[in-house]
Amino acid sequence: MSKESLHHGDTTGNTYTDLGATTREAYEISRKSRTLARETLGNSGPEDRVRQRCSAAVGDFAMADLIRFTMDPVAAGLKALERGDPIITDIRMVEVGIQKRGHRSEVLCALDFSQGAGEAGITRTSQGFKNLGPRIGNSIVVIGNAPSALLTLCGMIRDGIVPSLVIGTPVGFVNAAESKALLRTIEVPSISTEGTRGGTPVAVAALNEIITMFAEQPGRNS
Repeated sequence: MSKESLHHGDTTGNTYTDLGATTREAYEISRKSRTLARETLGNSGPEDRVRQRCSAAVGDFAMADLIRFTMDPVAAGLKALERGDPIITDIRMVEVGIQKRGHRSEVLCALDFSQGAGEAGITRTSQGFKNLGPRIGNSIVVIGNAPSALLTLCGMIRDGIVPSLVIGTPVGFVNAAESKALLRTIEVPSISTEGTRGGTPVAVAALNEIITMFAEQPGRNS
């Protein structure tokens, strides 16, 4: 099954790559889901691929209309993976969900750097990003849950610490929509969702699709 799941081809065409599918059944389920998403959402380029995967991740094609792309984020993500830029996540679920095959970037979680959050009176994710400091620069940041972390990150970017790519899709009724709207005003490549919807599955799906595109490039040994 690994040969099929790692077949190098353009997923915008008729071939299909799924780095996470390790059995025939898993691959067929994934392939059928993507075929339906292609037919429903269109299949004209990299951004459509991200829309397809994010919609499949939440089981709702309406998600495609909520995804926003700023400053050519797919191209920025591919370049970051080529350099081996680290991937920094807000919570453990995002860290675990990110595909580890097909690239050489280290995957870190801000929660592992959250010392001092109690004394500061802020969320652990926010403190984690603060403590990571300059390491945020030239990294891929993936925030799927914590609006507070995204607000903190936006402040850091405005202070001059600029990631290679930000995927910001926090979900909820408190600061989620606002944090993503703020992200879209900042000059940094980003993928975000409009409004209160989003979450870990969307953030993970967006980056995993970029990783898949990276691994599909000719000469890659996934």
